[in-house]
Amino acid sequence: MSATETTASATATGQQPHAIASALARGERPARPNALSTSVTFGWRALLKIKHVPEQLFDVTLFPVMMTLIFTYLFGGAIAGSTQDYIAYLAPGILVQSVLFITMYTGATLREDIDRGVFDRFRSLPIWRPSALVGMLLGDAVRYSIAALVTGVVCLIIGWRPGGGLTGVVLGVLTLLVFAFGLTWVWTFLALLMRSQRAVMGTAMMILMPLVFGSNIFADPSTMPGWLQGWISVNPVAHLVDAVRALMDGASAGGEMVWVIGWSAALVAVFGSLTMWKYRDPR
Repeated sequence: MSATETTASATATGQQPHAIASALARGERPARPNALSTSVTFGWRALLKIKHVPEQLFDVTLFPVMMTLIFTYLFGGAIAGSTQDYIAYLAPGILVQSVLFITMYTGATLREDIDRGVFDRFRSLPIWRPSALVGMLLGDAVRYSIAALVTGVVCLIIGWRPGGGLTGVVLGVLTLLVFAFGLTWVWTFLALLMRSQRAVMGTAMMILMPLVFGSNIFADPSTMPGWLQGWISVNPVAHLVDAVRALMDGASAGGEMVWVIGWSAALVAVFGSLTMWKYRDPR
């Protein structure tokens, strides 16, 4: 290679980084997305997954219908004398049960994304760190709302007539969604902590079973043994059911609402912090 060619090559090499930098510097750099916009984007991503895999809606449609029909017609006559009388008591509780059982699928879905390496990419993006998790929970809130709507419609068809009207039902569902949002942080932490979807689902089921079935969803606690009444008195799901039932019946839920808000805030504070700690340091 001649001296002239060597000089030209060196000049071109020296100018290449400058040319690249000049090209990249053209125009204004877009503003960094804020926390709200990134969370909404990830929420929309969660909804698009339902669009592409509509079978995911089976758990928010078929499951609530089956649970409502089974418990109403299996226990209605034995507990209340008729299904008409029993559905008035059961409907708010079965709404709570249907939504709470669905929340554990959030942890399973997160574990699947982690196993596929999706969240490794999310961690590298210049965005608000919790937005991937918060957005996922916001998207799942739509699924919970669908489950509540389906369950409510089935209860109305059976004969449920809430004393609080539409306003009471909406307030009850909103209260349920607030608690479900707090509870879901427990499953997100388990998803980051455990190594498989099966482990997350199994652990979530073990936690939910005593909370849901050891509550006042299906029967009046005054008919139960004293030790079980003691458990129900401190069971957060029982306080949630009391609050939702009062709102839907058009009664005051002041004291129970304090319990629900307190439990929801505690779950977010404790398990939300643990989730973000584990999310930042996945080792």
